[in-house]
Amino acid sequence: MPLEKPHWAHLYQEVVTSGLCTGCAACIIVCPHDVLNYNDGDGVYRPWKVEADGGATDCTHGVKGCTMCTRACPRFRTWETEIDTFMFGRERTEEEDAGVVGDILLVRAADPEVRDNGQDGGLVSAILIWALEHDVIDAALVSALEGDGTTWKAVPAVARTRAEVLATAGSRYTYSANTLAYPAAVEAGAEKIALVGMSCQASAPAMMKSRKAGKVARRLSLSIGLLCSKTFDDAIFEDLFEAKYGLTRAAIKKINIKGVFQIWTHDGEYHEVSLKEGQAWTREGCKACPDFAAEHADISTGGIGAFSDWTLTIVRTDQGREIMAGMVADGVVETRPGDDDPGAIALLHKLARVSRRRWPATAVDAPRRMPAPA
Repeated sequence: MPLEKPHWAHLYQEVVTSGLCTGCAACIIVCPHDVLNYNDGDGVYRPWKVEADGGATDCTHGVKGCTMCTRACPRFRTWETEIDTFMFGRERTEEEDAGVVGDILLVRAADPEVRDNGQDGGLVSAILIWALEHDVIDAALVSALEGDGTTWKAVPAVARTRAEVLATAGSRYTYSANTLAYPAAVEAGAEKIALVGMSCQASAPAMMKSRKAGKVARRLSLSIGLLCSKTFDDAIFEDLFEAKYGLTRAAIKKINIKGVFQIWTHDGEYHEVSLKEGQAWTREGCKACPDFAAEHADISTGGIGAFSDWTLTIVRTDQGREIMAGMVADGVVETRPGDDDPGAIALLHKLARVSRRRWPATAVDAPRRMPAPA
């Protein structure tokens, strides 16, 4: 008797309810039968299946042979080694705690408008604008702030123009499953789509391509990963920032994290809140994530280190190198060697090792492997 092909029943047991699920929603956008939905309320951030067609824990389509959800999931079974081999032709070594690295640079947008609207130098915005203008992509899946922005509720969005990129620039630190904007992008005719997301989301396009997840895999043609230790549940605004510090959502203009929550308000004031105070609002999906460094993105970026207006940038793939070279040639970005900020590189590896230690012993070992302590 042939072995049963892995499908929703296996994904539900091994990932969704085991603590491994990051809430990236990749399984939802590849589902060809429209039986998966997303719960982002009450701190859940997980997929769920409709009662029809097998109930919440099983799937009649899966029993018949549909495996799309497991093909897309960047936490299902041997995900890391499969993606490594697909992208780089080999698995990462134990010393490569931040994944397989090509070049490490410090980069910022040359355009002051892009730099001022973006976060930590505006690199991600610069990449998207350049890629849109050079027909590398025709849409990008990003996060935006709901409504007029005063609720600080992060929601998935599609950016197709320079204006839309700038309007959605900046970091939220609460979670947005940007993959969920995919149907809207396709409905508008997009065929070459960039995904901007935290490390868990950044692994999804390569996972889909490695496991041959159809048209979605083909359309997600560029992955930009954000260095990420954790994200926070949306309740942190009322339960911490407002309740303890009187900082309402509507009063907040910008948030950054540099060892503390840095919060600027519309009245010109600046506040700092200890990251330790925010621990209680850490998303459940982040607590077992082993990937700080967005190890499977084409380009990984993050505002860590001494220079607040430069982005630490890891270029990982040939496509990433081509894009960066084109941007440099066009004067779109300014670059410096990563070694100009050795503290940032040291912090990259430190945070990568911390994240890898989160991966549970009950799961496959590869994401947790690191060199033995000296």
